[in-house]
Amino acid sequence: MATAATEKSSAFMKALKPSPALAAIVGSEPLPRTEVTKRLWDYIKAHNLQNPANKRNILCDAKLKAVMGKDEVTMFEMTGLVGKHLS
Repeated sequence: MATAATEKSSAFMKALKPSPALAAIVGSEPLPRTEVTKRLWDYIKAHNLQNPANKRNILCDAKLKAVMGKDEVTMFEMTGLVGKHLS
């Protein structure tokens, strides 16, 4: 019998399919949220998209803007906005 804790962690680790806009950044195969977040950060760092004046803010290039919907987001906003692109 699964406990509430194992159900919660398995839901967190469940592979979710990214939207086409998000797939352009993280790939099209289903991924757990943790891996989506990791790949987003890899992309942000590889393209130097952290705001130099405030490292908590992400400056969106064309691909990120397609997911986030605006030019700049905070780290905290990012996770909520990305969730809308996972199913």
